[in-house]
Amino acid sequence: MFFAEGQIRVHLYGEPTDMRKSYDGLQALARHAMQRDPLDGALYVFVNRRGTQLKALYFDRSGFCIWAKRLEAGRFISDWKKVRTREMDWTGLKLLLEGMEARQVRKRYALPGAIKVL
Repeated sequence: MFFAEGQIRVHLYGEPTDMRKSYDGLQALARHAMQRDPLDGALYVFVNRRGTQLKALYFDRSGFCIWAKRLEAGRFISDWKKVRTREMDWTGLKLLLEGMEARQVRKRYALPGAIKVL
């Protein structure tokens, strides 16, 4: 199934997950630990403790599907202390799949046209 980027909901589980879990184990985590209904069509994303493997679970009208990705170098998540269970957008998922973590951006320079007081 292919998703329309603006319409898909993505839920990231904020704790390390045993990657031996399959359909039943992951849907149980979505239902009980995340308090969500895994049959709602959203993507549920789980990452292992080392941050090198990711599984995404979703339900498409006929059954559960799992996507899996393992990084050969780098990590999906560098620090578990900063991760929490949350809903993210499609862009955030694409960044996560590329191994990039989204974070708050601070401006380093003044805006053009700003008045400097000396």
